[in-house]
Amino acid sequence: MRVSSGGGRGALILAALAALVLAVALLSIGMGAIRIPPGRVLAALSGGGDDPALARDAMVVLNIRLPRTLLGLMVGAGLAVSGALMQGLFRNPLADPALVGVSAGAGLAAACVIVLGDRLIAHVGLPGPLPYAVLPAGAFLGGLAATLTLYALATRSGRTSVATMLLAGIALGALGGAMTGLLVYASDDRQLRDLTFWSLGSLGGATWTKVSASAPLILPVLAAVPFLGRGLNALVLGEAEAFHLGVPVERLKRVCIVLVAVAVGAGVAAAGVIGFVGLVVPHALRLVVGPEHRLLLPASALLGGALLVLADIAARLVAAPAELPIGIVTALVGAPVFLWLLLGRARLADA
Repeated sequence: MRVSSGGGRGALILAALAALVLAVALLSIGMGAIRIPPGRVLAALSGGGDDPALARDAMVVLNIRLPRTLLGLMVGAGLAVSGALMQGLFRNPLADPALVGVSAGAGLAAACVIVLGDRLIAHVGLPGPLPYAVLPAGAFLGGLAATLTLYALATRSGRTSVATMLLAGIALGALGGAMTGLLVYASDDRQLRDLTFWSLGSLGGATWTKVSASAPLILPVLAAVPFLGRGLNALVLGEAEAFHLGVPVERLKRVCIVLVAVAVGAGVAAAGVIGFVGLVVPHALRLVVGPEHRLLLPASALLGGALLVLADIAARLVAAPAELPIGIVTALVGAPVFLWLLLGRARLADA
């Protein structure tokens, strides 16, 4: 049954998703080698006081689990919103940020930082490794470079062809993957381990440094996307119809692509390559809330963050005390769910 996107029902849906995010966050902070009940999690967040056991819990919560949970919420929200934007832009519920080469561009730039960063430092004689902030900055610039290249290829006489953008994005993605493979071939053992772990995705290395480096990129995207809902709603009718309704179509395309580049670039740099969140979350929500983007975009942010944190919990528990890469968990769950949704759409079309 499709839920109406009217004000009251929409607010109820968003409130339910916000409650889900809060519950999942408390569960994530409490899970691990040291189990912390939700009540003690809330007490630990205040600092722990004079109780030695509570002070120990506070140290674990504030230094390890809270940044991991916040990073998972941000990255999941950014990936899901990026998927919703791309699906609205291409007017195709099966679209994904990877289709336009953003993920490949961000991944290539992050691989360059991992493989070439130490060599550059040694070459110029600077002390110590590159600061972590270089990685999300590099991934963002790589995603943005891929976006600008794609936009230049798809734009003629001031108009951007969505079909050309899609095909060129596939080609740029393949090229970025091949160049990343060359970097893998040229890497040493430590860099190869970093690349392998990063390419499968993980929140295991989450720190406040990563949170503070990613938040200035992802949070403005999440704050901006609700204002694009009206334009994307009109774009569903077609570009000409949206233009006659007063929507600046070409500017909307540029804004969407840049926001996707920012969110995906920061997410890839912070947590590695994580698939299916941007594809499954907005597609599943569209089946429930309908095509109203003013509700779909914030709902995707909330559900995407909650699902990525749930996947991280599963990654910690399935092979405890070891930890699975989160990209494996999202693929194992996301691929069957996506096939089920796809088959459900086919059955509805044939009915």
